[in-house]
Amino acid sequence: MATTYDIIILNGIVVTDTEVAELDVAIKDEKIVKILKRGALGDVKATKTIDAEGGYVMPGGVDAHVHLDEPPLFGKGSTADNYESGSRSAICGGTTTMVTFAPQRKSEDTLLDTLRDTHAKAKDTCYADYSFHLLVGNPSANALSEFKTLREEGVSSLKIYMTYEALQLHDGQILDVLLEARRQNITTMVHAENGQVIDWMTAQLEKRNMFEPKYHGSSHPAMAETEATYRAISLSEFIDTPILIVHVSTPAATAHIKQAQDRGLPIYAETCPQYLFLTKNDLDKPGFEGAKCVCSPPPRESEADCDAIWDGLANGTFTILSSDHCPFRYNDNTTGKKTCITDEYPVGRFKYIPNGCPGIETRLSLALGEERLSLTKFVEVTSANPAKLYGLWPRKGGIIEGESDADINIWYPPGKMQQYQLKNEMLHHDVDYTPFEGRTVKQWPRWTLLRGKLVWDKENGGLIGEKGYGQFVKRGVSSLKGPRVKGEWQIPL
Repeated sequence: MATTYDIIILNGIVVTDTEVAELDVAIKDEKIVKILKRGALGDVKATKTIDAEGGYVMPGGVDAHVHLDEPPLFGKGSTADNYESGSRSAICGGTTTMVTFAPQRKSEDTLLDTLRDTHAKAKDTCYADYSFHLLVGNPSANALSEFKTLREEGVSSLKIYMTYEALQLHDGQILDVLLEARRQNITTMVHAENGQVIDWMTAQLEKRNMFEPKYHGSSHPAMAETEATYRAISLSEFIDTPILIVHVSTPAATAHIKQAQDRGLPIYAETCPQYLFLTKNDLDKPGFEGAKCVCSPPPRESEADCDAIWDGLANGTFTILSSDHCPFRYNDNTTGKKTCITDEYPVGRFKYIPNGCPGIETRLSLALGEERLSLTKFVEVTSANPAKLYGLWPRKGGIIEGESDADINIWYPPGKMQQYQLKNEMLHHDVDYTPFEGRTVKQWPRWTLLRGKLVWDKENGGLIGEKGYGQFVKRGVSSLKGPRVKGEWQIPL
């Protein structure tokens, strides 16, 4: 009896991290079950047929740096998007899997309660599939002992901070985390900025009555990121365990990472669209407008800095391109960007502006539309590598017969989509602005499938997926390079 497929995708150009080919794809029971040369499927039966008309057929995006429904950790600000609105925005931009943060406060002695509470926030509310990184604010003996249980629960990554008083770890605590992460095959993400340098610079600026949003960039000098990046690499090399340095913004930090990789160290790096498209000029807008682009690290000096980050993506220094979607409403003086405005400080105080920008919906389209990355490199950094690094491969991030979930973006054929200027009102997040307002949109997913279900149809209803269809995905270990020496870490003698 002939198989009836759920969906077949015909006449597309399939793009993975390794190839570009004219292939047809058949989907059944949430999986990719057949991939054949164009026309080779023959006269098969399918519940639905999609004619890609020569458009790119790519894996759904995997965004591995997303902040949703987080409590105030750095003052009054709290994230605007919850799991419903954030995952909705993800799907509408072609991201089918997101890895968000479960943040442990310094006052808490356990990670497992944090994990449980974050599960409760996400359960039955998501449009996209999801998983969690545990954000370790207090690496107590008890919390460290729970790393093994996290692995059993399908969590294989952590994040730590070298800055922010509410979360900053000192070097001894970082070594504790790295050692136990090594034992449990966990990848550690590091926010690499020197917190004491930032605090010192902030004090210097405030002494000079420099409070406007633009001075946020001055308070986070490139040196603070470069020094912390080198220090994080050194600590990782000492313990011989993989780390990912998140949201890298400077050419000098990029150079340190490249040198470590060239020495064979398991050092991975991430960058984000804000470091490809924004500069300090975006912080220096009239009045309080610059607050829309306040994030850490901040946008850097010039287009030349952006070019260096693009080069790092193209040459493989950056393993992944994430959004660092950390959304705060702009016109909100209760939990948003304007919480720092008072009668005494009518343009706010930069050190109290909630740090972060929205971007989960625009990440893929903006990066692909620039055409500065090869098609295979684009898939590598936005889908395949995040899946490999964080233990989702090959279920996510690929188009592999019999193994990959049918998470697929079908893009417009080159030149077919009418270009337009991006406006926030077009987006589906719960935020009142986008830092990329006015940029030319040259591509957008025409159709998006999540586990074989059509969830986005740009020309016929837009979002057609359902709240709650997204599932928690348990993750295994990274399939990228790990410690150079196997077995227990040995004290150098």
